[in-house]
Amino acid sequence: MVNFKNSLYYAKNMSLKQTDLDENVVFVICAHSDDQIFGPGGTVAKYAKEGKQIYTIIFSYGEGSHPWFQKHYTIKARVKEALSADKFIGGSGVLFLGLQESKFLEQYSARKIHAKMRRLLLKYKPKRIFTHSMDDPLPDHRALHKRLIETLDKIKYPGEVYAFDVWTIFNFKKRHYVQIAVDISDTFKTKVAALRLFKSQAAARFSLTWSVYVKAWINGKKNKVRYAEVFYKIR
Repeated sequence: MVNFKNSLYYAKNMSLKQTDLDENVVFVICAHSDDQIFGPGGTVAKYAKEGKQIYTIIFSYGEGSHPWFQKHYTIKARVKEALSADKFIGGSGVLFLGLQESKFLEQYSARKIHAKMRRLLLKYKPKRIFTHSMDDPLPDHRALHKRLIETLDKIKYPGEVYAFDVWTIFNFKKRHYVQIAVDISDTFKTKVAALRLFKSQAAARFSLTWSVYVKAWINGKKNKVRYAEVFYKIR
């Protein structure tokens, strides 16, 4: 995405209305560089094929995934993988915010992420946002959800917000939320191939790939398609 990083400096004083939102713009806001594929990868690949612009915002570089390496090596690898996966699925750009893992709650305020998110939303006016579930067992995923929802509520974001699970296979806590199912039969192979691009995350892929197949198959069976992704509409 051209000049996506420079969008942080967009500071026009305005607010969003429902009529301002762009149906063809989708934000995926996640904690780590592969979450956007593990979660809604098939859906965003499908949207990209339909001509929608998919912008991914990643809170951390995930340098803690390889503590035995110098941080800049891990960061370089993870950024490169995220950009490659984004291009593979037809995304429009990736932005890393550079927060430290396990410190999202405090650094969100200290690094003025609220203001940065507000400026991005005002500039690109996404109609839909996909982000982590509040029930995900990974603390960073829950912390991101908490701070992001606080920001969206504070600015009265009028668009649709959908939650996805990464580490939770069967989630019974969100039954009161409206569920949407997206048929990803045509893009499931794209999702799986994009995940293989995260070579530095081989251990995580080994732990999670089986669940990607299981969830897609079960959700597809429930919705009478081959493969599907299910999200919870939380706003």
